[in-house]
Amino acid sequence: MKAIVLGGTKGIGGAIAESLRSIKCDVTATSRKDIDTSNLSSVKKFIKKHRQTDILVLNTGGPPPKQFHQVTEQEWQKYHNQLFLGFCLLLQKLKVRDGGYVFVITSAVIKEPNPRLIISSAYRLAFTAVFKLASKELAGREISCINIAPGLINTDRLRDLGNADEIAKTLPMGRLGEPKEIGNLVKSIIQNKIKYLSGVTINFDGANSNFVF
Repeated sequence: MKAIVLGGTKGIGGAIAESLRSIKCDVTATSRKDIDTSNLSSVKKFIKKHRQTDILVLNTGGPPPKQFHQVTEQEWQKYHNQLFLGFCLLLQKLKVRDGGYVFVITSAVIKEPNPRLIISSAYRLAFTAVFKLASKELAGREISCINIAPGLINTDRLRDLGNADEIAKTLPMGRLGEPKEIGNLVKSIIQNKIKYLSGVTINFDGANSNFVF
């Protein structure tokens, strides 16, 4: 099977790419130089080069922490493209073969918006709505669409925000999640041909959230 993993050179994307290679998938793991979803020209060039795949993983880093009054017009536009419109174009135009899989890596903020992560909260939730509706259309071709919403995961991005070790001590499991755990989840779904799990959001947060659904 062929797989395309956006943001697949490190962090969660890197772990997913590695897990798919372990089950003999032909993986294209992209970096920002391969595709920059904030640049729609870059997205369109990538689609022309990579016209179809069996597995598509939509994944990108998030914006810096900012509250609503701090966000500039330029930042709204950039992350509108990076977290929303770029993904919409990929989902529309890059063909996933019948029987394939589409995963999107969003964030726990789609369930519990974070005032320090206002941009991510807004645009990841907007794409979640599009993805849910698209899953109904793609289900007719046996394409499974799965939204994974990570909580606090041990990535460079989280550590750049500071105090990761102290935060970990406050979590129910007493630790951060590991990227390889998400990679193993994706691998397990594909390896075991779990198809009826579609149109869902999987909260991946080690019991840290307070919401029920």
